[in-house]
Amino acid sequence: MTNFVDISMEFALQADQTDPLRSYRDQFHLPKHSDGSDIIYFCGNSLGLQPKAVEAIMMQELEDWKKLGVEGHFHAKRPWMPYHEFFTEKLAKVVGALPEEVVVMNTLTANLHLMMVSFYRPTAQRYKIVIEGGSFPSDKYAVDSQLRYHGFNPEQGLIQLRPRMGEDTLRTEDIEAVLRKHADSIALVMLGGVNYYTGQLFDMKRITEIGHEIGATVGFDLAHAAGNFPVQLHDWDVDFAVWCHYKYLNSGPGSIAGAFVHKKHLNQKNIPRFEGWWGHEKTTRFKMQSQFIPSATAEAWQLSNAPVFSMAPLLASLELFDAAGMVNLRAKSLILTSYLEFLLGQIQSSRIRIITPKDSEQRGCQLSIQVKNSDKSLFNAITEKGIIADWREPDVIRVAPVPLYNSFLDCWKFTEILKGCLS
Repeated sequence: MTNFVDISMEFALQADQTDPLRSYRDQFHLPKHSDGSDIIYFCGNSLGLQPKAVEAIMMQELEDWKKLGVEGHFHAKRPWMPYHEFFTEKLAKVVGALPEEVVVMNTLTANLHLMMVSFYRPTAQRYKIVIEGGSFPSDKYAVDSQLRYHGFNPEQGLIQLRPRMGEDTLRTEDIEAVLRKHADSIALVMLGGVNYYTGQLFDMKRITEIGHEIGATVGFDLAHAAGNFPVQLHDWDVDFAVWCHYKYLNSGPGSIAGAFVHKKHLNQKNIPRFEGWWGHEKTTRFKMQSQFIPSATAEAWQLSNAPVFSMAPLLASLELFDAAGMVNLRAKSLILTSYLEFLLGQIQSSRIRIITPKDSEQRGCQLSIQVKNSDKSLFNAITEKGIIADWREPDVIRVAPVPLYNSFLDCWKFTEILKGCLS
């Protein structure tokens, strides 16, 4: 995106000084190295850092529980009864949805199963599911189990997209070719928005168009896309999507997840779903009727009332996203990731290479560094020097310069440490 030429620390410092989003770094707790310095934290694609505002929000919920007991459902500072509604408008902006199309609930894979109950409707002729080869294992486990549940053998019912020989990532034209080849037998296209291993950002708009042209339903796992890239789920006509919030959206380990259902599917009583009382139309929910009446929004897929302590940290993070704006975060991300790529390109070593697409429009902020001979000793060495990244088997170090809290100086320091460890 940007043609960098200066590899000096002074350039990184100057870039940080002119960064319009630099103040957001101060809104997060940064882990400390044993020498007292800030850790270089490039692991927001696995677990985001804790916003400083989280503690006060959590303490408020604990205080309200202590003082109010069950009355906290109605009289807490943020009443627990409608707690999931506090996220709707801000979260809709993050994923490009209408407010009625999103809901905060459950965990990611649980939401994926709930969505497939509704939107994977196989027939004897049209029953296949398309995923990317090398998808996150939980996604493959989920679609395999759905195929078996419906009486199909995953070996026949699962189509896994593979890159061309000698290439690391998928081409959109090759995805299209596979979809059109199997057009009469595909029921569901279910890809990750960003591949967890390579960091490739898929052309979700085009894939959705093709999927609908062949008569399939299209859904996405946005675990590595939500909060990383300004997706436009409603405008792209995506049928459904699911995501977690603990990566780029900084909601804490194993916290609540999210789901999207396109408006065209809402308020359709004939859609099959697994039902629970919190999905019931809210004005009559507590009349305890025996007949389920679905909410007219994505809330119809809810099963249970809000797990407040799991949800609370997300409030703090979404406030920051709302203030910064996804467009501004993406603008910084493009520059920051390109800068890190530039610095890595100055390292003369045959031991590493970047497998993430060079085209900045085909990636978020993650760069995947493949290490020759699956040698984890390099990852261990940079960890000892104060870097938190992550290792993904068999041979990749994933690094993610997150625009909310990472800096140009982080990128420069990381590269200097990596260079030293390689030498």
